[in-house]
Order: sequence, then C-alpha cells, then structure tokens
Amino acid sequence: MYNNNLNNEGERRPRPRFHREGAEPVARPRFSRDGEARPRFNSNERAERQFGERAYGSRAFGERSERPQRSFGDRPQRSFGGKPKRNNGLYSNHKQQVYREQHEDPTKPVRLNKYLANAGICSRREADDFIQAGVITVNGATVDSLGAKVLPTDDIRFHDQPVRRERKVYILLNKPKNTVTTTDDPQERHTVIDIVRNACQERIYPVGRLDRNTTGVLLLTNDGDLAAKLTHPKYNKKKVYAATLDKELDEVDEAILRSGVVLDDERITPDALEFPKADRKHIGLEIHSGQNRVVRRMFEKIGYKVVSLDRVSFAGLTKKNVGRGKWRFLTPKEVAFLQMGQF
Repeated sequence: MYNNNLNNEGERRPRPRFHREGAEPVARPRFSRDGEARPRFNSNERAERQFGERAYGSRAFGERSERPQRSFGDRPQRSFGGKPKRNNGLYSNHKQQVYREQHEDPTKPVRLNKYLANAGICSRREADDFIQAGVITVNGATVDSLGAKVLPTDDIRFHDQPVRRERKVYILLNKPKNTVTTTDDPQERHTVIDIVRNACQERIYPVGRLDRNTTGVLLLTNDGDLAAKLTHPKYNKKKVYAATLDKELDEVDEAILRSGVVLDDERITPDALEFPKADRKHIGLEIHSGQNRVVRRMFEKIGYKVVSLDRVSFAGLTKKNVGRGKWRFLTPKEVAFLQMGQF
C-alpha cells in the first residue's frame, strides 16, 4: 500500500514540527481502502445535521425548544451542603427541626404559672410574681391566686394581650468557658443566651446550670414539662464529666470518693469513675446528683482542686460533631427519648 510518509528508498521522511519559511508544505491526503481520496471532515450539511441531533435531539439544527419560565421564588435555593434551603425564619430549613406536639387533654386543668411558662412568657417563678401583681386575666377576670388552674380553652391574657402557645424548640449547646448559664446577667457578662440569640424567635432558657468556667453539653428549651423532668432528682438522669485535677488522685482518696462524699447532709456516690489517660490527673466521672457545683465540691472535700471540667454527656445527649461554642437543634428522635424518660 502506498505510504506518503516514505521516500523512494523506503525510508521515513522527516516531519517538520513547524512551517519553515521557504519550505513547501507536504501534502498528506487521506485515502480510503479502495484507493479513493476522501475529505478530512464531513460535508457541511451532514455536520449541521449531526450537530443538531446531538445538541437538540430530533429537532432541526438551530431550533430552540420553549422552556417554562420560572420565577426566582419558584426555585429552591441551594445551601453549601447541596440540599434545598428555604428561609422560613431566623435559621435555614436544613437546621430547623419540626417536633410532634404531645397530645393535650382540653378538659384537663393546669396550673396558671405552668401554662404561662409553656407559652414562653416567663419562667414559673416569674409567673407567680406576675399573678400576684394582678396583670393576668382569665376569661376577663383578674387572677391573683398562685394555685389557680386554667383550661387550654380559656381566654388567658397577659397585660391585656392574649397568650398563645409557642411551638417547642430544643437546642443543644456546647458551652464555652467564661459564659454564664442564665437568661439575664446583672453584671452584663457573656451568657449562653447570647450565643443562641438568633436561633429562634421563641423564648428559650437553659435546663439546669453549668459553672462559668465549666464547658460541655447544655440543653436550652421552652418546654417547661421536659425541663422539670430533667432538673428533678427523682428522674435519675445521668451526667458524665471529664475532670482535670491539680495533682494525681491517690488510691486512698479514690476509695473514699467511690464510697461517697457527704455534701449538704447527702452522701454523693459516683456511678462510675475511670481514668481515660495514663496519668491519674484526668478522670471520667458519671454522676446523677443535681447539687450545685457537685463535682468540684466532691474533689474539694478530699483535698483536690479541679483545674478544668467538661460535661461530656447529659441525659443521653452528647456534644458529638458540635464544636465549642456551637449549637444544634435536637432531632425528633432525641426529643421523643427525652419525653419518654429514656435518659
């Protein structure tokens, strides 16, 4: 077969890498098997037809299909995670959680201060002050009795404004240092509410307390019933702490700690005590007591000072995937477990 790249002696011709001035370009026609020359490209008509079928399907080349025009609001916005995001409130939809409301008997009376707390007006203690001040009316009549009970169907007003039940919100916060666990601080220090201020429009408050320099899991909610369960000692909820001492714990003092330490005429016994690291300065402690500063006071009782304290778990909730100073909404499954008392 004829090969244009070979000379008369059968040697391969040198192929210039670029066109040199004065040199004639070497023609390299293409041939078919039967020896007839064929063009390098298809004809224009065939190319247009193939390009049109490839780009527009069975439509003719150059035609454009009519696509329905949608406004910007019809298209779901995309978040960085690739999921649709809708601005339904102060936080995005992929973070927002919707919880199933517990069934409430409309014929069952509840205490007025509890109703006001569940509505997000104030805490139960503050509700008692408002009731005694005479700013609460029920069905048009002023109520000043602390033991008053109301029905969910009653017309309850606070400062002549109707009281409406809020939707429940549950937020888990990984509390940082130098943060006060309160809704309002007279000394104007940084509070946990300042961290979650833009999380929701509902009034939420912390469940229990952590010291200013204690870090870790903290739950904030406006569910008064659940908050009462989690703070009452009879429900026996577990709390796990990681403590660092100023010196290694002696074996004799460890035995004293395991047998129980008396605080405020109550013997506090840890449910579990472990040493997660090689030394005995870092201690993992599981406890269910709800006394104030209970872990620090237990070690102070036997002559040790807690340098740092972190609450790793609270009622089964952990700070996994939640950075220090960050927060997240509880999942409906987590809320259901807490409401069922599976701490």
